[in-house]
Amino acid sequence: MSAIDMLHFALRSLTAHRLRTFLSATGIGIGIAAVILLTSIGEGIHQFVLSEFTQFGTNIITITPGKISTHGASLGAIGSARLLTIEDALALKASRYPQYVNAGVIGNAEISARGRSRRVTVYGEGPDFARAFNMKVAAGQFLPADDPRNPRAYAVLGSKVRTELFGNANPLGATLQVGTSRFRVIGIMESKGQVLGFDLDDTVFIPTTRALEIFNREGVMEINIAYRPGAPLKAVVDDIRRMMIARHGREDFTITPQQQMLKTLNTVLDVLLFAVAALGGISLLVGAVGMVTLMHIAVTERVAEIGLLTALGATRARIRILFLMESTLLATLGGLGGLAIGTGIAWLIKSLEVGLPVHTPWDYVLGALGISVLIGLAAGVVPAMRAARLNPIEALRTE
Repeated sequence: MSAIDMLHFALRSLTAHRLRTFLSATGIGIGIAAVILLTSIGEGIHQFVLSEFTQFGTNIITITPGKISTHGASLGAIGSARLLTIEDALALKASRYPQYVNAGVIGNAEISARGRSRRVTVYGEGPDFARAFNMKVAAGQFLPADDPRNPRAYAVLGSKVRTELFGNANPLGATLQVGTSRFRVIGIMESKGQVLGFDLDDTVFIPTTRALEIFNREGVMEINIAYRPGAPLKAVVDDIRRMMIARHGREDFTITPQQQMLKTLNTVLDVLLFAVAALGGISLLVGAVGMVTLMHIAVTERVAEIGLLTALGATRARIRILFLMESTLLATLGGLGGLAIGTGIAWLIKSLEVGLPVHTPWDYVLGALGISVLIGLAAGVVPAMRAARLNPIEALRTE
């Protein structure tokens, strides 16, 4: 028998029992579809979370008060021997690596304008904040480069705050009250929407020093440094550490590069993706058990056929190959069907824009298809060896 003859023989064997073949292939197909769909959702979430973090730039270093490696957890400004201050941020500007330096503080305050009021998140930031984090102004301007120790009382509104307080009216030049202080509105930020649960549009930006007064704080919550693209990260961190130790007398602060956070986050998301792929693999395992059962039944039902083939000169090796080809072909057909179903559902979810991020990782798709072929080979090994060992005379007697 040539390879073509063997392929025709395997196809005829499968089509002779269409319902059984369909059910067995469906078991493999459902497993493949589950793997593809779950990994598509997992990869979509992976890319979504990373894009949320990287949309503000990837060359950011954050300095926070307290030494994590010493205390086991950041104690914040209270536990720090010396608070982070605006003067620290000004000193860091003298380093050769920073492109932008921003000292920030965040709080919650009541704001009001034109008889309307609401409670929002208030960001106390410096003039470099918008450039450091790739945020754009829709109208007016961001906070100007005043003396950070005594800045003018200016405010920039998030797009949602602008709509809630001013409607369609132009707020530029209007007076905004934040807590007990009054500010002049000079800008409106472009809409950024929700970022990991935080609504960046429902915010107000004011100078850092003014925010410290409103929130009755002595030190800032963090200092963000956007270093020059291409600068070696280790050299940047070492230079920042040296300057901060010179100012504080000891390392009572924590330096966290965004690249380090992204690396940790990427590792966690990779584990999540592997976990959902393994979850889909359980369905694939169930389909494999069904295929093993089918092939054992096929051998039992076709004992006389095997005896006739052997009597006509088919060798044991040829008998093994016939059954292995049949199981492999069955698994491949099921895998292709599952591939079509899984990618089709993933594409449908993506096109319907239901809010669930979906991205099909083709390396997992090809891997799942390869696994289905291997399942076919594995499922057919024992039945094929059993068929090859049958005595042709005893097999023919069963006719």
